[in-house]
Amino acid sequence: MGDAPELSVADFRAGSEKLSQLGALLVSLAGGEPLIRPDIVDIVAAIGEWHFPFLTSNGWFSTPELARDIFDAGAWGVSISLDYAEAEPHDRRRGMPGAFARALRAVEHFSAARRYQWQRVNWMAVLMEDNLEHIEPMIKLAAERGAYFMVQPYGARKTGATRFIHANDGTVSAYLLELRRKYTNFLSNPYFLARFDAALNGGVGGCRAGRGFFSIDSTGDVAVCVEERARPVANLYRDSAQEIVRRMRADTMARNCTACWYNCRGEIESLYDPWGLVQSLPTLLFDRGRPPMAPRTGAAVGERV
Repeated sequence: MGDAPELSVADFRAGSEKLSQLGALLVSLAGGEPLIRPDIVDIVAAIGEWHFPFLTSNGWFSTPELARDIFDAGAWGVSISLDYAEAEPHDRRRGMPGAFARALRAVEHFSAARRYQWQRVNWMAVLMEDNLEHIEPMIKLAAERGAYFMVQPYGARKTGATRFIHANDGTVSAYLLELRRKYTNFLSNPYFLARFDAALNGGVGGCRAGRGFFSIDSTGDVAVCVEERARPVANLYRDSAQEIVRRMRADTMARNCTACWYNCRGEIESLYDPWGLVQSLPTLLFDRGRPPMAPRTGAAVGERV
């Protein structure tokens, strides 16, 4: 948001308390890069007083000590962004030599630092035009480090770079669902994966932005989703929780949007579908430990985000 100051820890705490009027939420702290904040541990603790903090990072600034402090502060989980199973393409795409090695170490740091069995570590990949064959090796690398694996399709709305979108050949969903059946640590909900082909072929309708999920930026502005940050409908600090909800529900634009099939959308929307909800129940109720490393032979699991 330009030169606008970022929220203080006190601001995070006050905003979190206001949001608690809506019930306990999973609050995702993303960026940018949240580990740049020297007070990120305090921010996690402030959010954790009322909600379930989840942090998404590229892993560059991770250390064993920081990982331990973040989980000790009450983080529900951490996702590390990694898009390839090898260093060269990941570093090239990120434009940063060493990005792969740093991210891989971050997965290890956070996996080792978990204080409670319910705390999660996710290897988070974006499906792009050239990395489908990297998905299975990434799942294995994640399992070897005691981490789950999740994937979402690239969304071009931020960048306009449609060249990064995977080719629409109608086989992606079936391939991902097969991997989902094979590997116990592949966490993405089958309902979500089953719609990748549709997402690559014009998009998935019926978006629940502003109802099932929403975005709050570094100044407290509230938008129905992260892609609508330039069009806020309210402000966390100037408007009541009830008014924020009213304005988000009144915004009908998102319901006709098919621009993305991000995890923050698809994984949540899976819980509104009976099949998707059933697929999530094993993880929500039982599967709270470190992910098994062997190929799966039993029932599928999912994760609410």
